[in-house]
Amino acid sequence: MVAIRKVGKYEVGRTIGEGTFAKVKFAQNTETGESVAMKILDRSTIIKHKMVDQIKREISIMKLVRHPYVVRLHEVLASRTKIYIILEFITGGELFDKIVHHGRLSEAEARRYFQQLIDGVDYCHSKGVYHRDLKPENLLLDSQGNLKISDFGLSALPEQGVSLLRTTCGTPNYVAPEVLSHKGYDGAIADVWSCGVILYVLIAGYLPFDELDLTTLYSKIDRAEFSCPSWFPVGAKSLIHRILDPKPETRITVEQIRNDEWFKKGFVPVRLVEYEDVNLDDVNAVFDDPEEQRADEQHGNEEMSPLILNAFDLITLSQGLNLSTLFDRGQDSLKHQTRFVSKKPANVILSSMEVVAQSMGFKTHIRNFKMRVEGLSADKAGHFSVILEVFEVAPNIFNGRYPEKCWRGC
Repeated sequence: MVAIRKVGKYEVGRTIGEGTFAKVKFAQNTETGESVAMKILDRSTIIKHKMVDQIKREISIMKLVRHPYVVRLHEVLASRTKIYIILEFITGGELFDKIVHHGRLSEAEARRYFQQLIDGVDYCHSKGVYHRDLKPENLLLDSQGNLKISDFGLSALPEQGVSLLRTTCGTPNYVAPEVLSHKGYDGAIADVWSCGVILYVLIAGYLPFDELDLTTLYSKIDRAEFSCPSWFPVGAKSLIHRILDPKPETRITVEQIRNDEWFKKGFVPVRLVEYEDVNLDDVNAVFDDPEEQRADEQHGNEEMSPLILNAFDLITLSQGLNLSTLFDRGQDSLKHQTRFVSKKPANVILSSMEVVAQSMGFKTHIRNFKMRVEGLSADKAGHFSVILEVFEVAPNIFNGRYPEKCWRGC
């Protein structure tokens, strides 16, 4: 019998991709049956190469940007040695592969992909996120043939009060001239240039700027030295020339692209769902406190269980032996704890509490048998947070008089 490896609620399967610092595996959510892509990073490697901030940024950005044309990040898990990023599983491959195998696309198909690209990029910019590495290799296709922007490893979230970015990054053939000049640049305007190069590739089947010698390549990009074949659609040709303007101050903007006649043909803006506020606490916890956010790797059909309390643990939890009041005097805030016991399984307890909390309009976050409930106070004068945690009473002290599960709220 082959042992099935599990990470939290996910059964991990075959490897579907591998990079320098990460491996991507196919996985399945055992609770919902949903297929996902699990990006696995080695914690020690990330620390060794000083990539913690970059990975945290990538995860934070993907949690912020929730759009139909952007690969969705479901959640982040961690063990003592690994970081697990759970992503939407995309089955259609890269747009790059489609161009390589089928050549240039029809005008209608190229326009549809470009419309979806601009829709997704515009949303990213509205959240203050600039991709900085837009290219067909980072554009995936789902089972319906829709575009999905991926790989936010080089994305930027500018610091407060800073409008220009200064890091030179991305793939040279798709990078805007101002980025290559090592001067400050506007991330949104630079992304627009990359979108223009992608549109050219979709219609032509090859790059507008393509030289083996980097000096020559940079020179052509700096002067926007390119030409469109005679068979290019007139509207697309005009739009590309307005996008591939070497002067960022006169380059067409996303809003102007949306108003372009060639672009607008058959364009149906995507309907956005208003998502709840994104909380990034778990991202920091995954890197800063591995014990709190541990996703135990398991084998076979073994299920995750709550922490087991022994007799000593139960004694220390006794209200009569609680000495915290000796040390908490004078503090502005007090922690109130309530405990009760139940014979119900831990997952049933948490699910029931989650339903009740959400029905009252509160937000809930569940991980490793802990649930955080957040919301406005009854008088809406302030926020409050409640932490719920389930423990299991150790079997050796269970004698039939006590229920098997112990639930704590604090």
